[in-house]
Amino acid sequence: MVGEAGTGNGGGPRGRGGTPGRFAPGGVMSGQRDSTTVPVGERGPTSEDEANLPIDRLGTVETPAPSLAAQLGPMSTAGGNGETFARSDGRSLETPITGPAKREVDLYVRTYSTLLQSSGAISVSSLEPAHIMAAASLHAGATEPAPDMNAFMYSTQRLPACIVDVRRIVLAQSLHDFTRAGYTQLDAWEMQSAPGRRRRWLYDGDATLAAYIASASDLDDAVPTIVAWQIEWNKFNRLFAADPALAAEVALLAEGVGVPPSEEQFTSIGERLLLAPNDWTRLRSVWGVRLWPNLAKMAAHRKRFSIQLLGGSHNGYARSARQWWNPIAARLHQLGLADRPLYFVSSNTHSIANVLSGTAQRRRDDIVASIRRTGHAELVPELERIERGDSRSPWENWLYFAARSYFAAPGMAEERERRNAEEQAAGIHTIDPTGAVDVGVQIIDVAKLDPECFDPRLRGGIDRIVDGAGVDADGRNADGFDGRAEGSDAVIINVNYPLGLAAYYLLSQTGIAVEAIQGIYVLGKAATLNGRIGDVMISNVVYDEHSNNTYWFDNCFDYASLAPYLLFGDLLDNQKAVTVKGTYLQNQGYLDFFYREAYTVVEMEAGPYLSAICEELFPLRYPAGEAVNLHTAMTSGGIDLGILHYASDTPYTRAQTLGARGLDFYGLDSTYASTIAILRRIFDRERARLAK
Repeated sequence: MVGEAGTGNGGGPRGRGGTPGRFAPGGVMSGQRDSTTVPVGERGPTSEDEANLPIDRLGTVETPAPSLAAQLGPMSTAGGNGETFARSDGRSLETPITGPAKREVDLYVRTYSTLLQSSGAISVSSLEPAHIMAAASLHAGATEPAPDMNAFMYSTQRLPACIVDVRRIVLAQSLHDFTRAGYTQLDAWEMQSAPGRRRRWLYDGDATLAAYIASASDLDDAVPTIVAWQIEWNKFNRLFAADPALAAEVALLAEGVGVPPSEEQFTSIGERLLLAPNDWTRLRSVWGVRLWPNLAKMAAHRKRFSIQLLGGSHNGYARSARQWWNPIAARLHQLGLADRPLYFVSSNTHSIANVLSGTAQRRRDDIVASIRRTGHAELVPELERIERGDSRSPWENWLYFAARSYFAAPGMAEERERRNAEEQAAGIHTIDPTGAVDVGVQIIDVAKLDPECFDPRLRGGIDRIVDGAGVDADGRNADGFDGRAEGSDAVIINVNYPLGLAAYYLLSQTGIAVEAIQGIYVLGKAATLNGRIGDVMISNVVYDEHSNNTYWFDNCFDYASLAPYLLFGDLLDNQKAVTVKGTYLQNQGYLDFFYREAYTVVEMEAGPYLSAICEELFPLRYPAGEAVNLHTAMTSGGIDLGILHYASDTPYTRAQTLGARGLDFYGLDSTYASTIAILRRIFDRERARLAK
């Protein structure tokens, strides 16, 4: 299965004994390791690698330094139950980590990975002990009698609404796999979606739910989510079983018998279900009119899901990526944009279109009137503050946020069509996903962009004096960039950021199909161990749990790149990130270890993207368990690289996750500041390329 540590991208182990191989710091690929030692007294530590050498090696400096994988040592050394995290040299960290840690997470992954190799379905209940033992930070209340609404709401937002009626879940890479297993009528099943996770779900209308998986990360995401949801559902079932009167009351409300419940009755039901008022309110909001029927189903039966994986292979994921690329290639040829210089962006499909097309700004009066009419609880007060001049928020951010409600309102189908036509006229072409990989794409013809439609932060004239110093010096060259007037033939490919290892397959496929990649820019969500929700983190070191590689690279973004545009959060550059396998595959001891090693950004895509970049730059597949320095190779390869993350979760604060709250209007500030920085970087690079 792709993504297991030490396997590369489908090949055998690449590292030997935890020592660095051909991907050494400095981009050396000669296959020889430089074992020269230099007394520290004659040369102080000159790199982060050397500065972090264990105490017993401070007398000499070896190059290259071991990767974090080598520091971690064998997987079993990072354990719980009172054990300490040990490095490969046997030296423990100063303070022992007690309780579950990395070993328990690895055990959980191995448990479901091996069970899913069965040719038949397995019971989700068989995964519950390993799930509980892993003690995920996201599911801290798994063993408590009261529902852990943080975990339940997080999972609910990432599963389709029909999950309340489902008993069987079937996962596969392709339609061929489903058909071979006897699921021959999938085209007649109902398409389903989840608000918090893009994945192709199909429901037979009875008790079976099918899902396409785009990479091993889909398993690492979906399986723990399903297990957590079942655990919490069954907690509700036990509460109803212990209170038959409550079950009967909810059953009557589900049937619509009697008068609608009063607020006092609502409050009483929430208290008897052991729910905090804000959790009860959120559940009511998410389930809406289905609240009482869903609660009645909770009271009526326990959940006993079964789950089955219909095969799975590295080549299968690669084929899915090729099928994803085919319509992109066809549209590029149709538009006459094939074989053009290309900038690859991984972000979302709304922010770039908003700041380039001007569709929201042209509808400012209509959007304002619509929000006033609906009385939006968050947007109306902010609108009034902006109009009074009491808010630091730019009008544009408010319009972009409000436009989502405006275009999504009933009866706005024609307006959405007009918006799409305007975007196409501006050179922005959207391709919706149709296959196993649920990742939308935008093709942007830079020569057709009209700078008069740009967000003001792209046109120029923004005061870039921050903390008394001039910043964004490079980005000044992006002001008022006019691709047509300056003769640009570049294309921007913007993908709706994929999940985990899917990033590797999609960027690899793009690299195979395109020869002239000018830049790669990644904007994604992450948990922060030292910041707050809404902060922006800029890393230049990434440890990837899939490959066990530690990547060093020059991030083209820094504090100055975003400072003029980020108003409500903090900018944290010079950070170190760890790419994890899943949101439920972290616990307190696990996070503590990485935090002690100064890894403060916890995310899911940077490592796979860097593995794909490694293969774009070197004549080998990405290694495993090595220190990979991309500095020299990126420079000689002429590829610009920037990675930005906005903080969506703070794992050390149990309530501060997107499961407990959404990324509100103020959280949008970090998204658009990052988007502006990425586009300014592209325009700056394109202007410099054309000048040559």
